[in-house]
Amino acid sequence: MKIVAIVSAKGGVGKTTLSATLADTLAQAGNRVLAIDLDPQNALRLHFGMPVQDVAGHARATLAGERWLESIWPGGRALVMPFGGLNEADRATFEQHLATHPNWLRTQLDALGLAEDDIVVIDTPPGPSPYMRQALSCAHVCLVVTLPDAASYATLPLMDDLIRTYCERRPDFLGHALVINQVDMARQLGKDVVQVLRNQLGERVLGVIHQDQAVPEALAHDSTVVERSPHSQAGQDIRRCAAWLRGRLQAAPQATSQATLQEHA
Repeated sequence: MKIVAIVSAKGGVGKTTLSATLADTLAQAGNRVLAIDLDPQNALRLHFGMPVQDVAGHARATLAGERWLESIWPGGRALVMPFGGLNEADRATFEQHLATHPNWLRTQLDALGLAEDDIVVIDTPPGPSPYMRQALSCAHVCLVVTLPDAASYATLPLMDDLIRTYCERRPDFLGHALVINQVDMARQLGKDVVQVLRNQLGERVLGVIHQDQAVPEALAHDSTVVERSPHSQAGQDIRRCAAWLRGRLQAAPQATSQATLQEHA
């Protein structure tokens, strides 16, 4: 299995939308993909048409001692593991479980028996948290999502520090890259920030995703921009990011487990 963590140091950067769209794009390209929501906001599922009133998810399954398989949603091309609905007391209990079981996520993924070429895309909440630590501790590749503004730029050193702490010492870690999201090239500030990041980070800047009205329109229709508006500017940008990911993940190691997800394929 190949694991991709989508992370950011601040909220409002479009990380969940990008996670859903990348998962859908990778699945469209022929990979079997499991999109996992580690954000308590439980919003990833909305991009795949899961009913709003459905409270199933991995958090509830973990607290109930149930298998993840029963909580997987067949979200079209990609499979989806929602966070699930928790009240505040249960969320505190769940977060304590994550803090005392640092290998929880990897253990759960290994039990699914994912194949060598299957891809797991993990959406995380912004900033340091037990959820982000779980994702970073097992990710083969990390994508850091940022906006082309000064506030987002100022948070990048924090993400670099977290990636150094939880990822770079692992021999199976393949690296991280930056995605600059919602870029309006008609604004000089946006163009200036993109140029600064490209000058400083070089090849670590994976790509730019242009601001595109097709993205919120797709969400309003319980879909992703690649599915609903495949020829849009944002759709083309995301396909390029997905192609880079597929190439980078070829070197990721194979998971070892005897279970199977075939019933959900």
